[in-house]
Amino acid sequence: MKAHDGMYIDGAWRPAVGRDTIAVVNPADEQEIDRVPAGTAEDVDTAVRAARAALPGWAATPPAERGALIGALRDVLVARQDEIAETVTAEMGSPPPFAQKVQAGLPVLVAGSYAELAAEYAFEEKVGNSVVHHEPVGVVGAITPWNYPLHQIVAKVAPALAAGCTVVLKPAEDTPLTAQLFAEAVDQAGIPAGVFNLVTGLGPVAGQALAEHEGVDLVSFTGSTAVGRRIAATAGAAIKKVALELGGKSANVILPSADLDRAVAVGVANVMSNSGQTCSAWTRMLVHTSQYERAVELAAEAAGRYGDRIGPLVSAKQRERVRGYIEKGVAEGARLVAGGAEPPCEQGYFVSPTVFADVTPEMTVAQEEIFGPVLTILRYEDEDDAVRIANGTVYGLAGAVWAGEEAEAVTFARRLDTGQVDINGGRFNPRAPFGGYKQSGVGRELGTHGLAEYLQTKSLQF
Repeated sequence: MKAHDGMYIDGAWRPAVGRDTIAVVNPADEQEIDRVPAGTAEDVDTAVRAARAALPGWAATPPAERGALIGALRDVLVARQDEIAETVTAEMGSPPPFAQKVQAGLPVLVAGSYAELAAEYAFEEKVGNSVVHHEPVGVVGAITPWNYPLHQIVAKVAPALAAGCTVVLKPAEDTPLTAQLFAEAVDQAGIPAGVFNLVTGLGPVAGQALAEHEGVDLVSFTGSTAVGRRIAATAGAAIKKVALELGGKSANVILPSADLDRAVAVGVANVMSNSGQTCSAWTRMLVHTSQYERAVELAAEAAGRYGDRIGPLVSAKQRERVRGYIEKGVAEGARLVAGGAEPPCEQGYFVSPTVFADVTPEMTVAQEEIFGPVLTILRYEDEDDAVRIANGTVYGLAGAVWAGEEAEAVTFARRLDTGQVDINGGRFNPRAPFGGYKQSGVGRELGTHGLAEYLQTKSLQF
């Protein structure tokens, strides 16, 4: 793989101001595969100025035309899907089938949804004696994470473009090559110069500069709650809009009437998918005391079958973080029934699929986001107890409920303080709003709700 030796700014690849670079490492074999520029505040300023200059023309472009260009972008992503999947595998460690289907396939669906929504959305509405115009908020600073590198980019850039905004993207430093591929796709699709700009760099340097820049009207960030808090403080001081998609500690509640075998199997698969590096993963499995030991047995068996079928974690730092949590779980008295902190192989940032039983709600592993292939199983006595445990963290991003009857699961799900709940294994919907309650974030992504984040309203009274 050959990195670009610069940034994608104002429709062209331009050299970075400084000479510093960031190494891109394959987490499966720990070998350096590429280097990209480490952008500075000056690079960010150049990109923001380009986005600001392109804003009037793009905002004035009819929504159907914007939608057609987003559709062209989707078509390029389809044509380059194999290359995208290979890149995600190389820099992030996703197993090839998962990289192909989810890492490369999901963004195609999301881009397609915004190609349609741009043309369908009611950017103007009549309210009594007023006409309300929904106008682009302006220049968007998008800061994206490494766990779903292309999906998180598309989930911000596509609605921003559909809304008529221009964008400066600062992708995660672990996965910049996927972002460069996306910039190439934008260029191929014929999206006008300056409408989308890419600056690679470190979070505390380029990311901070983007969040602080007075030419940025909205900061959209996906990542940890700790970093989100800092970005919100920076944006708040400038009275700047923010959209934050942060951490999670989602509960998978299995009611006594559910198909236990299926609920446990799907629950384990959900946590082990992407090696547990998913903010919405159902990392707390809540099981009624009468079925608890059977559920633990099933979960341990299911985790054991994964073996080496899950990919590595993204970095050495992430691997050590996850191993530290596993050691803490053991130290606090949780029962290890699968996996553990010992590395499964000598090379690569791998962690074994791990399952803890006898976890109590106050344990660290039941409260903090681990971001690795670690499942905790908690016991509950009755539904009120299950609600209390499920809602008993600072997070509220996602969750699941299983029951014999859909209506029973829905009634329980309505009691959960969380932004999204899957009922009996409900399928992902790229048009449904995604985002959290409490410290899981501010705002929503995907669908019309995701588009609305990038709009501001103007009322004309008659």
